[in-house]
Amino acid sequence: MSDAQVEIEKLGTGSSEDSGSQRAEIFERPTGWRGYYHHPVTQVSMLGLVCFMCPGMFNALSGLGGGGQVNTTDQANANATLYATFAFFGFFSGSVNNVLGARRTLMLGTWGYSLYIAAFLAVNIHPGAGAFVVASGAILGICAAFLWTAQGSLMMSYPTEAQKGMFISIFWAIFNLGGVVGSAVAFGNNFKSTANSVGNGTYVGFLILTLIGVFLPLLMVDPDKMIRTDGTRVNLVRHPSWKTEFFSLFVALKTDPWIILLFPMFLASNYFYTWQFNDYNGAIFNIRARGLNNFVYWTSQIFGSIFIGYFVLDQKRVRRRVRALYGWILVFFMIFVVHVWAYFYQKTYTRAEEAAQGAYKIDIFDKNYPAHVWLMIFYGFLDSMWQTYAYWLMGAMSNDPAKLAVFTGFYKAMQSTGAAGVWAADGAKVPYMNIFLSTWCLTVAGMIFAAPMVYLRVTDHTELEDETL
Repeated sequence: MSDAQVEIEKLGTGSSEDSGSQRAEIFERPTGWRGYYHHPVTQVSMLGLVCFMCPGMFNALSGLGGGGQVNTTDQANANATLYATFAFFGFFSGSVNNVLGARRTLMLGTWGYSLYIAAFLAVNIHPGAGAFVVASGAILGICAAFLWTAQGSLMMSYPTEAQKGMFISIFWAIFNLGGVVGSAVAFGNNFKSTANSVGNGTYVGFLILTLIGVFLPLLMVDPDKMIRTDGTRVNLVRHPSWKTEFFSLFVALKTDPWIILLFPMFLASNYFYTWQFNDYNGAIFNIRARGLNNFVYWTSQIFGSIFIGYFVLDQKRVRRRVRALYGWILVFFMIFVVHVWAYFYQKTYTRAEEAAQGAYKIDIFDKNYPAHVWLMIFYGFLDSMWQTYAYWLMGAMSNDPAKLAVFTGFYKAMQSTGAAGVWAADGAKVPYMNIFLSTWCLTVAGMIFAAPMVYLRVTDHTELEDETL
């Protein structure tokens, strides 16, 4: 084994005390170039690259407010439809993943992102094509359910128990680089724009990147051939009948009912995007400032995820139960920091005032811009910490890809249910303050409901009965 390979093994190897692998059969990992290519860090990085190209571009577009359009109604309605179909198919996407396999499910899920961005290009050329945007949102909801379920299953099953925070951070950093790059492109292309909406070139660039992401899953290693850094094999995902897989949804709830206490947390996990993107960034900033806000928001996500994932949730000197409590306290504290701050801004404007002809929009050269952009940075921190902690909690409940696929399906279904409701409310022009206060209350409730599960269900080691569904 080369010195370089020894180093990458050290990077990816967790402590044996926390891995729970003593009772598992140990396999020899590949050597040479296959050792690098089949390494869990490499494969999770490639998974992050897929999401960089597809959901990353979607996030960059959404973060501009209204999908980069002046009229945000079409985008709000499209997102309401998107998350409604996402919520429905999310409950069954784990079953689809376990029958088709994670790589096929991942590739199937990428197509919707290209269609969605193409719809915005179409409406930029033909302003009357808003119905196409809404229809593409419905299709993307189905595809996104498949993509994110496959993603969650792979990301949480490849690391050892001691590495899960680090692997989630690696994925989240690469994935959010998509939002960073996409936002930088949008900011550069529209720096001198006075139209308050993005040009065709921005949409074309996003479309090309998503099409590249469609084919990246073909280059990934089959999960059945993956061996973790401690020598344990990733549990083979069975491919049973559809009937058996749908029945597994009820089995998962019956055998691990603690997951229900995370449902309010799941519900809130995409709910807050509507106020951040449409009712704050899209409402009071011009297109140049919206682009820069979007850039710093996704950049801060990278640092937030690394901070809580690597330095808090994977801290080897502290027992896993204690780390879970530290993570809960940190996220709960951040909720109040950003929402108290945002409340003082939200009091200063209403939907009617911002919709008025000639309403003042904050620019990057205005005196009040720095304070407002820092709020976007802190919101990015909160989002990445929230999502990383939610994934880590699910990963602490099992190491089996089949069971984790079902849990991820629950997560995405509940997440999308909340998002569908709030995007529909935004499309119906519900007052900004109402959406903001509902966001604040739901995030607090999500953490309070999760607290008993964190205290009673998270153990220092994953037990044998939690390994399989």
